[in-house]
Amino acid sequence: MSAPAKAKPATAPMVFTANRLRDGRVVWLAGPGRWAETVREARVFPPAEAAAGLALAQQGERDQVVIGAYGAEVAIRDGIAVPVRFRERLRAEGPSIAAEPAEYLLAS
Repeated sequence: MSAPAKAKPATAPMVFTANRLRDGRVVWLAGPGRWAETVREARVFPPAEAAAGLALAQQGERDQVVIGAYGAEVAIRDGIAVPVRFRERLRAEGPSIAAEPAEYLLAS
């Protein structure tokens, strides 16, 4: 059995994201016990406070409010947190395909 992976120290501002258990929606940690549906509402943690942010996010898992909580690096642009990696930008902006099924798929 291998040892658990060690988290690398944060070097950029961080936000924390997860999926809400009630409906599966992507949510962002906005404060202790509070999850928001937009990254704009997320609390941004400076690198030195990232461990505290992760602890708050993991508390949401223990409280069975969210699942799969993890941190994402952000850049601050015009006072707004913008995820650095594509995966989190996609989570913040919505699905990469149309949410409604195409007509040709329904015909089969």
